[in-house]
Amino acid sequence: MSPTFGIAFGGGGARGLAHIHAIEALDELGIKPVAIAGSSIGAIMGAGMASGMTGKNIHAYARSILGRPAEVATRMWRARPGTFTEALQGGLRVSQFNVERILRAFLPDAIPESFAELKIPLKVTATDFFGHKLAVFADGDLHSALAASAAIPAVFRPVMRDGRLLIDGGIYNPVPFDLIETDADIIIAVDVVGAPTEAERKHPTSVDLMFGATQLMMQSIIANKLNQCQPDILIRPAVSKYRVLDFMKIDALLAETADIKDELKREIDRAIEAYIGAAKAKRSKQLSG
Repeated sequence: MSPTFGIAFGGGGARGLAHIHAIEALDELGIKPVAIAGSSIGAIMGAGMASGMTGKNIHAYARSILGRPAEVATRMWRARPGTFTEALQGGLRVSQFNVERILRAFLPDAIPESFAELKIPLKVTATDFFGHKLAVFADGDLHSALAASAAIPAVFRPVMRDGRLLIDGGIYNPVPFDLIETDADIIIAVDVVGAPTEAERKHPTSVDLMFGATQLMMQSIIANKLNQCQPDILIRPAVSKYRVLDFMKIDALLAETADIKDELKREIDRAIEAYIGAAKAKRSKQLSG
């Protein structure tokens, strides 16, 4: 019997574009996950895969927008506040964009409105700000869950859902492989959090320091989780040189992380061999017993 697969896509802003390679690798191997989990950009990528988009579909769609500055500008204009009252909602906060409007302007039509319409079960994380805990969404409205998961503090406004104020899912669970650890035989985790690099930013700005501090916090959370339980496969693309909002650098980022496709394929082969070996050993023990 062939093993089933689950995959968790981690948060990391633009660094999460590297998830495209992981999706393409699974497609090329003919592997369709039975469970997907995602935080922030990972939730968005996971929703694309769960909706039935192939890695090539997602790749082409991302390039068609992010590779064309004029297209990005057009969609950002489309995401502007509908009214002056909406623009001032909650006070004048120039730096906080409405993430729900942004996503509606940029998400592909293939991503449905609700979790129920997805072809693969998906779990989306967010952080319950006043509840001081992780929020996990697996049903109901999909778009608001994705918006909440991607609501990076100081960049996007929080999202209100079910009476809770929600922010970036990566704050509490940057790579949510633990949410699906019992849902499949082999669990894959893709960590794109990265870490501050001195080579690229010798004189960090206050914004660099803020995002860098968040990276360090997330890395600490991931390290603690790995001490408690581990995915069968952990992939970490070399994305540290890219900032959280470097979406326009899609060509360079994808070129520099292309090697994870072969890495993931090798790790999957190893994991399948280990699974088959363990299954044979268990069966042999049962027969001899």
